Amino acid sequence: MADTGIYATSNEIINAAGANASAVSVSEAGTNQFIAMAEGVINAVCRKVFAADQAAFTALPAGGKKILSETASCLAGIRCIEYDMSGYTSRAEAEDMINVLRDTALRNMAILRDDKVQRFIINGA
Repeated sequence: MADTGIYATSNEIINAAGANASAVSVSEAGTNQFIAMAEGVINAVCRKVFAADQAAFTALPAGGKKILSETASCLAGIRCIEYDMSGYTSRAEAEDMINVLRDTALRNMAILRDDKVQRFIINGA
């Protein structure tokens, strides 16, 4: 099975979910499902599809596309953690991880809503 994420790779999602994430949730099938959801949220919030495939994402200027990667990996990482919290040392640890990822995703989505930021991501200027 191939990594189907556009905005974030499986490795970025696994890193966001942390070392104790469930092996099933961070499997390629799991991350592919969660990244599709995350990309849908980002596209809906921005009312814009930044890249329809990996080639289009790669073609975006380097300066702005990493905020898409960070936001997508945070949103998908949350789903990985929610899938199975049993690997974490406590439920509180898992919830803390979710809170950090959520805060980053919310901050980034607020930034991404700005038309000037969207133009910067697409044009690099």
